[in-house]
Amino acid sequence: MRLALFDLDHTLLPIDSADTWSHFVVDKGGLDSITYGARIREFSRTYHAGTFDIEGYVAFQMELLSLFPRATLDTWHRQFMDEHVRPHIRREALELVDSHRMLGDELALVTGTNAYVVTPIAREFGIEHVLAVEPEVAADGANGKRFTGGYVGTHTYQEGKVRKVGEWLAARGRDWEDTTTICYGDSINDLPLLERATTPIATNADARLRVIARERGWQMLELFAPSLAPAT
Repeated sequence: MRLALFDLDHTLLPIDSADTWSHFVVDKGGLDSITYGARIREFSRTYHAGTFDIEGYVAFQMELLSLFPRATLDTWHRQFMDEHVRPHIRREALELVDSHRMLGDELALVTGTNAYVVTPIAREFGIEHVLAVEPEVAADGANGKRFTGGYVGTHTYQEGKVRKVGEWLAARGRDWEDTTTICYGDSINDLPLLERATTPIATNADARLRVIARERGWQMLELFAPSLAPAT
């Protein structure tokens, strides 16, 4: 079995889908943009600084989902895809994913952004499997399902990505040892998964990951040169 693993933000997309979605929901929901905006920016700062509070961040993401009815979120998400995601899907990223599909590889998105936000994005790339933070849902009477503000299972940050992939493989009767894995990631926070992969590929790498990739002789890939245009 060959498995191609793709990070999303700044790997397949040149934006941070989680932060963009958070700002979008704050705006659409009429929340306090100063307070919420400061929290979003602080999470981004600590993520890049390596002092990220993953549990606090996931709680924040789940809180945003829990504040609004599912039908409202679904409507907003369709607008979010049209305005903030599809314009940033680059031809080069689509071709990269397609190259693995043509080889017959299994394709999986492995991202710290929650599954509600990223599953429709994965579909745009034709990626079937989504390994992400899973929001907890509960019955909501005649309205169907609602988000509780919690999450279930394993988070997908740093070592959490390795655990999530391992769990996914085990559920299919496989493991790391009998699977050839090709992993694309941009951030130093993707390092545990890149180290576990058969073939790590530092993609649009940040400064710290770039240094490590060069020292270890890993493949390096740049998808988002300024001259590249969105796919049409």
